[in-house]
Amino acid sequence: MARRAGTESYPARLRKSAHRARIALRKSGVDYFRGDGSDWIALAGLLLTVPAITCATLFDPVWCSPAALVLPIVAGGLLLRPASLLGLYATAATALIVESLALGPYEEGPARVTPGIVLVVAACGFFGLVLAQFRARVGVPWRRGGTMLFDLRERIRVQSALPRLPQGWHREMALRPAGGQSFSGDFVVAARTNGGRTLEAVLTDVSGKGMDAGSRALLLSGAFGGLLGSLPPHGFLPAANGYLLRQDWDEGFATSIHLVLDLESGDYELFSAGHPPALQLHSGSGRWEEKVAEGPLLGVYDGAQFDAVKGSLAPGDVLMLFTDGLVEASDRDIAEGMDRLTGEADRYVVTGFEGAAWHLIEACAKDVNDDRALLLLSRRS
Repeated sequence: MARRAGTESYPARLRKSAHRARIALRKSGVDYFRGDGSDWIALAGLLLTVPAITCATLFDPVWCSPAALVLPIVAGGLLLRPASLLGLYATAATALIVESLALGPYEEGPARVTPGIVLVVAACGFFGLVLAQFRARVGVPWRRGGTMLFDLRERIRVQSALPRLPQGWHREMALRPAGGQSFSGDFVVAARTNGGRTLEAVLTDVSGKGMDAGSRALLLSGAFGGLLGSLPPHGFLPAANGYLLRQDWDEGFATSIHLVLDLESGDYELFSAGHPPALQLHSGSGRWEEKVAEGPLLGVYDGAQFDAVKGSLAPGDVLMLFTDGLVEASDRDIAEGMDRLTGEADRYVVTGFEGAAWHLIEACAKDVNDDRALLLLSRRS
């Protein structure tokens, strides 16, 4: 029995050791990708390429020019820290000296180490060192920089996700940043409160557009998401206004519209902070009605008051909330843009509004150089 236990425990110990080694290898790979690990692997690889390029240049300088040394230098500027980069530069400089001595003076013919080649290699090294110092100061290496931006974009998208609604309701949202960028100053935060009976949704347009407003939109979306549902409906915009004032941004204002919808009765309240009015389609008459709530911009002055406008969504009714980029442009005013929006929306009255939000933005404001967002809610018949 003791021998059998020892025989059985050996494979178990072997599996545990292999598992620990695999976890350690994976962790080191993840740390290197994120920029948290050492760069000695990249440094060793680049240091080995320098003599390889030097040997190839000495063997056939016509096909492997001395200028090929810029390849490890450029790669080092992207991969290495400043201290490691200086070691790579010293190795490359030594390789240039060796090539110059072995190939002879540049006046004797082509494929020599010319002053122009030295200047090109030195310029690439200078710019690579500047980039490495900038990354070291910011603390975000290039391997992690793109991933971090992707994470920020996905976080804004997740925070703008609309909650599921009970049967008989349809909701959708479309967002188009300015200039085809990935970041937008328009965002939505939404939650079901009051035990799931109430839908609260806030559509906000931060001053600026695209990448410039994306960081502020991320900060505000997190703050507004925390406030939503934690305060009574009439207290949300005053609290958001106070939060924005405390940030003391140079360009710190925003417009916002806050919807509070009872999912059982269809009754709703709208609170607005300088935002374009909402549009409601009455299925009985087939007409669109503007729902205008009064309130100043967020972040302008303290003690602002926001008065609500009330309404009700009957079966077949539709409510649209949108930002000014969808209905306002330099060559038209907001009234003309809203007429165009309602005209395009009439096309979906018969077929239903599923998937209509994205198509409405395409039809009304496809080439507008501004962030555009549309939130659409409909109560099925």
